[in-house]
Amino acid sequence: MSSSSADMLPGLTKSPKYSCAAISSTTSTPSAAKVRKSAWSPAPPAESFAWWRFDELLSQVGGDLDPAARSAIEATVDRHRGWTEGVGRVVCHGDVHPGNILWTPTDRPGGGPHFVDLDDARTGPAVQDLWMLISGDRETMGRQLGKMLSGYEDFAEFDDRELQLVEALRTLRLLHYSAWLARRWEDPAFPIAFPFFNTQRYWQDRVLELREQVAAMQEPPIVPA
Repeated sequence: MSSSSADMLPGLTKSPKYSCAAISSTTSTPSAAKVRKSAWSPAPPAESFAWWRFDELLSQVGGDLDPAARSAIEATVDRHRGWTEGVGRVVCHGDVHPGNILWTPTDRPGGGPHFVDLDDARTGPAVQDLWMLISGDRETMGRQLGKMLSGYEDFAEFDDRELQLVEALRTLRLLHYSAWLARRWEDPAFPIAFPFFNTQRYWQDRVLELREQVAAMQEPPIVPA
């Protein structure tokens, strides 16, 4: 994978930017929101996601990684530098996971899935709102992606080349989580809420997890089934 965004994702066109206020909270498909053009200021760009700022994150948690793991992560993420400049842009919720989808009774008007917690709404690649909804082994994630994309493409076309970004985004999110805990550790509420953090076992598990992510980023993209 080339470090050049144009080489890595050739031909991707940039979508129009929309105001995050135009996101429909009742849409049933992530990123395929019922959006409309707006004269308001566009939503912030995806690069403003805290977990996309890799160098900043690594500086905050890198001291807790062993040299081999840090070196491997740096080398692998280096391959993805610049890709944010080449991907198409849609309005993204930004933090789509099952905990941010509120289901109301379908036998009532407006019932069904609703997105909550729009604090991280951004413009960015559509895959940003898909990758946190898949989990398991590659075969399982392939089936999950296939079902999601089948529904997604009822609303908008999805460029499969964005799938090569899934594991890179997952890695940055993992780094962000540890950095977020480290930044807030002086808050008296955090040691109570996250007693597992900042222990030897915690960092041993994170190093192992990140080594697994390095391997995952070097594999071919997940194929929707």
